[in-house]
Amino acid sequence: MTPIGRKAWYVVAAAAIPALFLASPASATHSWGGYHWGRTANPFTLKLGDNVTGAWDTDLAAASADWSISTVFDTAIVAGTVNPRNCKATAGMVQVCNSKYGYNGWLGIAQIWLSGEHITQGVTKLNDSYFNLATYNTTEWRQMVACQEIGHTFGLDHQDVNQTNTNLGTCMDYTNNPSGPPANTAPNTHDYEELAVIYEHLDSTTTVSSASAAMANNANDWGKAVRFTKDGKGRVFVKDLGAGRQMVTFVTWAPK
Repeated sequence: MTPIGRKAWYVVAAAAIPALFLASPASATHSWGGYHWGRTANPFTLKLGDNVTGAWDTDLAAASADWSISTVFDTAIVAGTVNPRNCKATAGMVQVCNSKYGYNGWLGIAQIWLSGEHITQGVTKLNDSYFNLATYNTTEWRQMVACQEIGHTFGLDHQDVNQTNTNLGTCMDYTNNPSGPPANTAPNTHDYEELAVIYEHLDSTTTVSSASAAMANNANDWGKAVRFTKDGKGRVFVKDLGAGRQMVTFVTWAPK
């Protein structure tokens, strides 16, 4: 089967004890288990490590600017410090990487590590094996996936997981047509409202800008499928990491 004939998917994973919630577009209660960065004041600044090539610079800048509209935090793009191929996490920030990760089925991966319910580090990977193909090498696909995967590292889940219904006008919405209308290339009002809820309370300690950890790229490393799409494909996977920890992987199927 040729690469363009294979399905691609978005992946978001968390190394944590999972609390899994389905998002509701009507109420936009799409917190990802209540996970959030620890901080002692709002607004705070979260660093995004730039490990991307020039082809992604505009998309990273757009995602950073769009998410910084939030009233509870700003994002700041800083020089990346990791090898994009393995894109190891760094405490206190989100590393954003792109590389040819292979025709393994996914367009993007987001992963967060937790201490209790506090996010301590995060990673976003953008898979050039697919984005170098004409199908996905568009402004809309690039902006949606970059925006969505970075959004997961703040503690947001999806607003909707139906690819074929009308777009909600947010990058946190599954779709097979990110250009819409409406376009799913940036956050919407519900995303900012949910962030305000997630970060309403303050913490006694901070986990922002404070051991590296590698990501699981291969589906064989995601663990057991526990939730499925209507056609029987695995959508949520859980892997036991020991010592009371688990890794949760969310998968969204994209069109051929």
